[in-house]
Amino acid sequence: MAILLLAEHTNGALQAATGKTVAAAKQIGGDIHVLVAGSNAKAAADAAAKLYGVSKVLLADAPHLEHGLAEEAAALVVSLMGSYDAFVAPATTTGKNIAPRVAAALDVMQISDIIKVVSADTFERPIYAGNAIQTVQSPEAKKVITVRISAFPSVAEDGSAAIENVSPPAAVGLSTFEKAELTKSDRPELASAKIIVSGGRGLQSGENFKKYLEPVADAMGAAVGASRAAVDAGYVPNDMQVGQTGKVVAPDLYMAVGISGAIQHLAGMKDSKIIVAINKDGEAPIFQVADYGLVADLFQALPELEAELKKAGQ
Repeated sequence: MAILLLAEHTNGALQAATGKTVAAAKQIGGDIHVLVAGSNAKAAADAAAKLYGVSKVLLADAPHLEHGLAEEAAALVVSLMGSYDAFVAPATTTGKNIAPRVAAALDVMQISDIIKVVSADTFERPIYAGNAIQTVQSPEAKKVITVRISAFPSVAEDGSAAIENVSPPAAVGLSTFEKAELTKSDRPELASAKIIVSGGRGLQSGENFKKYLEPVADAMGAAVGASRAAVDAGYVPNDMQVGQTGKVVAPDLYMAVGISGAIQHLAGMKDSKIIVAINKDGEAPIFQVADYGLVADLFQALPELEAELKKAGQ
């Protein structure tokens, strides 16, 4: 089986999602070719060539590919799919935008958000907010698959794949890039952080996120997340949301503070290796999935935790 895998990158650097998607593709089996579509993206292509299991990197470099517009990227992928049996992309915002367009153009059904590869044509994916696992077998001659990156570890970076330049089709021109407003933070990126401290409605305000939650996260070198309730209440921006309709994460340590544990939130973090919950309601559903739970007032517990972390860091 020949697999075309879409790299996620910023032109100058490869994103961690790519290595995890390669891990899933290796389980499917066959030759893996990574497509780096961008502008002045040689650095990203060089990084992709180092991923273990990749046999070739295709570099499509053109001005209209610089910003990863879905229409342009999908047209490029479709033009290359004559030589491939499967197209695989990470189930990120970018992958979810491009893969359905590719599937529609190829007239095949997409297999979304896989968490396990059973065989080359059979996969497992979560449904009903992660409460059930569906096994899907695809008879399609060409498969379009998105991968839940939190379910796969990244491959090693000890490969040496060849890089081949490919000519992209002419610009589709259906959309244009206007601007990007990126959140700047010294903290780890939420989707790939090894430690995440998340706050919920129990924090009561955005000011309390800054006063109580963020100092603890900084002391732990953690990313900061939030429940949908906290986002909907306007405490924090929606790019911090963890859950079914937010980011799906699986860090080494996930700390849920003032989060009741609604099913939509659990769908986004229950695969974390260790889950710690702090909530004053001892009957909160979050304690059913937590490895460690503390029934306490967060406004008292967080300052005490911060003080202990600072002592330990001295």
